[in-house]
Amino acid sequence: MRRDLAELSRRGLLRGAMGLAGLAALGPVFSPRLLAQALPPGDPFRLGVAAGDPYPDGFVIWTRLAPDPLAPDGGMPPHPVPVAWEVAEDPGFRSIAAAGQALARPEWAHSLHVEVQGLRPHRPYFYRFRLHGLASPTGHARTAPSATAGADFRLVTAGCQHYEHGLFTAWRHIAREEVDLVFHYGDFIYEYAGRPVGAVSAGRSTIRSHAGGETFSLAEYRTRYAQYRLDPDLAAASAAHAFAVTFDDHEVANNWTGAVGGRGEAGLEFDLRKAAAFQAWYEHMPVRRTALPQGPRITAHRRLDFGRHVALHLLDTRGARDDQPCGDGTKPPCAEVARADAQVLGPAQEAWLLDSAATRPATWQVLAQQVPMFARTFPNGAIGMDKWDGYPAARARLLHGLHSRGATNLVVLSGDVHSAYAATVAAEAEGPALACEFTASSISSEGDGSEQRRGTAALLAANPHIAFHNNRRGYALQHFTGRHCFATFRALPFVSRPGAPVEDRARFVVAAGDVALHPA
Repeated sequence: MRRDLAELSRRGLLRGAMGLAGLAALGPVFSPRLLAQALPPGDPFRLGVAAGDPYPDGFVIWTRLAPDPLAPDGGMPPHPVPVAWEVAEDPGFRSIAAAGQALARPEWAHSLHVEVQGLRPHRPYFYRFRLHGLASPTGHARTAPSATAGADFRLVTAGCQHYEHGLFTAWRHIAREEVDLVFHYGDFIYEYAGRPVGAVSAGRSTIRSHAGGETFSLAEYRTRYAQYRLDPDLAAASAAHAFAVTFDDHEVANNWTGAVGGRGEAGLEFDLRKAAAFQAWYEHMPVRRTALPQGPRITAHRRLDFGRHVALHLLDTRGARDDQPCGDGTKPPCAEVARADAQVLGPAQEAWLLDSAATRPATWQVLAQQVPMFARTFPNGAIGMDKWDGYPAARARLLHGLHSRGATNLVVLSGDVHSAYAATVAAEAEGPALACEFTASSISSEGDGSEQRRGTAALLAANPHIAFHNNRRGYALQHFTGRHCFATFRALPFVSRPGAPVEDRARFVVAAGDVALHPA
C-alpha cells in the first residue's frame, strides 16, 4: 500500500511540474497599470544577468526579478510580470540587433530565459532587461562560430564555489579573461546549513555564513541560489561571458547518484528534494527550455558546436549513475568495483554521446563533465568511489566506444576534487592513453589550500600518467586551434581575504593526433 501511495505521489509530482510548465506559457492576467502598482520598491535586478548556451545565431539571456532576494519569493508579488529585453551590437545600445518582451512568472520565481535568435555568428553582443523605467546591468556574450568557420576557441573551466569556505575572487579574474565561454562544471551552490563566521569545521574556518539551514524545500534552494548570485565577483563574471552550466552533487545533496541520496535517502522523499533542487537550478541558470525539469527528472546533457574545431559535449554524471560501490568514500576497491554493467552516464546518455561524437567531425571532441575520469590510485591502493575510478567498466566502455566510432582528439574537462590536475586517460590500467584531461581546482571550496597536498609526491609516483597537481584555488583555461589544445592552470594564493592576485601554475599543449601532455 505504501509503495502504491508513493507511486501516486510521484505521478502527481510529475503532473504538477508539467502543469507549471504549461501555466508558464499563458499570457498575463493583470493589466500593466495594476502590475506597476503591485511591484515592490527597489531594484528588481539585484541578482544580475547571465547568458548561456551560445549558438551561431544567438544565446539564452537570463535574469530573475528579486528586489529583496533573500525574502520569500524574492520580495515579488504573486503575479506574472512582463519584462522588456534588448540585444545590441554596442554597449550603448545604439544598434539594436534583437528586442522583445518576456513574461516573468511567479511559478518560476520570476526568472526569465529568453532564447535570442537572428544574431550573426562569432561576434560579441550586449544585452539588458528593462522593467518600468529600470534597467538591469548590461551583459556581454559571444555567439558561436558558424559550422564551417576555422576559428580558435577559448574556454574557462571552473566550479566548486563553497560560499562559507572563501571569497569568490577567482570569478573577478575570470570576468577579465578574453574567452568565448565559461564551462561551469557544477557545485554552483552548497546545500549545507549555515555556520557562524569563525566556526571551524574539518580544519577550515567559516569566512562568511550561509543563510538558513540545510536546503530541502524549493523556497530554501531559491534562497541559497539568491545568496550566491548576490556575490559581486560571481555577478561580474556572469555578466562578462556566456556560460555553459552543468550540475554536480551539491546542487541537490552531497554525493547523490541516480535515485539515491548521499546519506542513503531514496523513494518519494528524495524525489521531492530532487524536484525542488532541479527547479531552483533551472530558475537560476542561463539554460534553454530543453533543460526544463519534469519533477525529479531533468535532461541536462547537450552539445554545443564551435566552428570546425570544437564539439563540446556537456554531460550529466549524476542523474543516471549507479550508487557508489563499496559504500562510497576513498578506500581500496571491493569486488563491486569490477561489475561489468556499471553505469555513470546511463544507457540513454551514453548512446547519445557515442552518436553525437560520431556525427560531429570536429577537430576536438570535448567531454565537459564533473568528476575526474583519469585513474587516481593512492599509494595504499585506495581509489575514489565517487569518481570514474569507482566505475572502471563504464569508463572503458565509453572510451572504447568513442574510439571505435572514430572520435579522436578527446579532451576531458572535470572538477569536483578541489585540486588542479593534468593527466592522460586510459581505458584499462595497462592500456594506451585515449584522451587527455584537465581538472580545474575549486573557486573557493576547502579554503586557501596549499601548493601540494600531503602525500602528493607519493600519489604522482604511483600514477605516472598524472603530469601536474596543484592544491590552490583557481580555474583552468583551454585554447583550441586546428592543430593544438593549450591548457593553463591559474591559481589564487588565498581566498580567505580580499585582493588575491591570480598566478599561473602550469601550461600544457596537446597536438592534434596525439594525447601526450607537453609543458608549454
